[in-house]
Amino acid sequence: MFTFNHYNFNILNLEKSLKFYEDALGLKEVRRLEAPDGSWKLVYLGDGVTDFSLELTWLKDRTQPYNLGENEFHLAFESADFNAAYEKHKKMDCICFENPEMGIYFINDPDNYWIEIIPKK
Repeated sequence: MFTFNHYNFNILNLEKSLKFYEDALGLKEVRRLEAPDGSWKLVYLGDGVTDFSLELTWLKDRTQPYNLGENEFHLAFESADFNAAYEKHKKMDCICFENPEMGIYFINDPDNYWIEIIPKK
C-alpha cells in the first residue's frame, strides 16, 4: 500500500518562491533540510489541512532556468471559493492559462511551473 507524500519543484530563487506560494496559495514552510556546506536546501510547504507537501529544492550552483518541456505536468489545488481565488490570482498577474469550458485555470510560479486551480466539488 502506498500513499501520496510530497511533490518536488526545483527552483532558482528560494525566497521569491516561498513568497509566491504563501501569497498565491497560503502554503507555509513545515520543515527544512540544508546541506552542511550550503550547496542545497530542501523546503517543504504545507497547506495546514492535509499531510501532502510541496518540496522546493534549491541548488546553490544552479543559475539557468530548468527545462520544463511543454508544462504537460502540473500540481492541482482545490479552492473552496473559486471566484475569489481567480480574482486574487488575476491581481497577482500569475494566471497563465484559462479553460472556462472545464471551469479551471492555471497559474505559473516564478520558475514557470504550472499549477491548476479547480473549484471544490
